Amino acid sequence: MDYLPYIWIALMVVLAICEGLTTQLVSIWFVIGAFAAAIVSFFVPNLTVQIALFVGVSLFMLLITKPFVKKIRQTKAEPTNADMNIGKTAVVIQQINNTEATGQVKLAGNVWTARTVNGEIVEKGQKVIVQEISGVKLMVTPLAQK
Repeated sequence: MDYLPYIWIALMVVLAICEGLTTQLVSIWFVIGAFAAAIVSFFVPNLTVQIALFVGVSLFMLLITKPFVKKIRQTKAEPTNADMNIGKTAVVIQQINNTEATGQVKLAGNVWTARTVNGEIVEKGQKVIVQEISGVKLMVTPLAQK
């Protein structure tokens, strides 16, 4: 069992390399757990104790760092210039039919692909209100419904 410290150190190195190759925090907790097990393996030759320590330390590190990691990884949606169009009125220049995946509106001199929020068909020439932007499509409702 004299080789166990080297196995833990090798596992720690492999996990650290995996962590370094990713942009996410994936295995850092296991690196710390393997480090703790490697240290203990020099003094306690019992593999069961080492594995229990590895699992325990890894879970402990995961639990205490989870709120910190969650706080760091929160991303806020950045508003774009297109978001300024929400709530504005547009004119339908091609019938909007979600089933047939057709529909265009003209808004502030620009032509946009459009779909209705509730799936109803809106005829050419009608006015609509922009409710949201989904990808490159405006999600609209007929002006009469607002």
